[in-house]
Amino acid sequence: MEAIIAAYGDGGGNMNILTDNINDPDLNKIRDDGQQEKYLILSDEERAKGFVRPIRRSYIHKKCGSLTKMGQRIAETYARDPLFYDGTFCIACGAHFNLIEEGERQFNWEDGSGVGE
Repeated sequence: MEAIIAAYGDGGGNMNILTDNINDPDLNKIRDDGQQEKYLILSDEERAKGFVRPIRRSYIHKKCGSLTKMGQRIAETYARDPLFYDGTFCIACGAHFNLIEEGERQFNWEDGSGVGE
């Protein structure tokens, strides 16, 4: 199964789903589809400083084998600071999961490297 996390503020989606405000109350609200009302990203200025990893927009949940795609600004946040997030969303499972559970990575980039490495 392949799907795109909805409305990540890229490609005509809802621009209001992303924020660089860590105190935004919508970061803790979950929509009916399991996604958050808003997702935290690094500021434009921080992302403009460059990336320490490649920009990758798709990852695989090892548990179910599904591919999830994300918008550009979330992908850039991962590329700028690979440890920024401690979890991510699986579109097939409809839920968020920790990147590491019981000492094992739960998500890999399409190139096989671990998300968050």
